[in-house]
Parts: sequence; structure tokens; C-alpha cells
Amino acid sequence: MKGLASHNLRDHMSGAELIFTALAELSTRQIAESVDATGMAQNKSAAKTGGRIAGQARNQLETQTGKSVVTGANYLPPSSARAEKSVKPGKAIKAAKKPSA
Repeated sequence: MKGLASHNLRDHMSGAELIFTALAELSTRQIAESVDATGMAQNKSAAKTGGRIAGQARNQLETQTGKSVVTGANYLPPSSARAEKSVKPGKAIKAAKKPSA
């Protein structure tokens, strides 16, 4: 949806998107811990339940506000602007030489 090829998705999420992602992760972890989940099947079940909790919360917010939480907007500047902010010439840290024994 955000049209990313190789970037970290979280770098392009809005605050609301990050919050609901965190809710899903927290819910999943707490559910897995509460049932002492071991193995793929039990953790998958916990993940589905945690995701459902966050999904329901997101749907309630969207219903109340009339706005979608998930957007196609990106939150990092274009790569050319980021490249200019990288290390400037002459500012590179030089490796310290080890004294010879």
C-alpha cells in the first residue's frame, strides 16, 4: 500500500499505525505468555488472537472518526534528501592507529 521496495515499513507508519501495531504485538506476547505457548501452532494461535484484538480496536476508532488509520502516506523524506544529510566530506571519523609493540 505504501509502495515500498526495500525500506523498513515502520519508518513510514503514522503514529496511529505504530500504536495499533504495538497493540497487536503486546497482545500477542501477553496471550502467548498466559497460555505458556510453545511451538508454532500455539504461537500462531496467540498471534491471530492478538491481531484480532488490535483489528477490533482499529475498526472501532475508524468507525468513530470516519477516517482510516492505515494510509498510503510515507513519513521519510525522499532518498535524495536523506543522502544529503549523511556524513559530509571531511567529517568522517578516522580509525585510531594501534601503537606498534
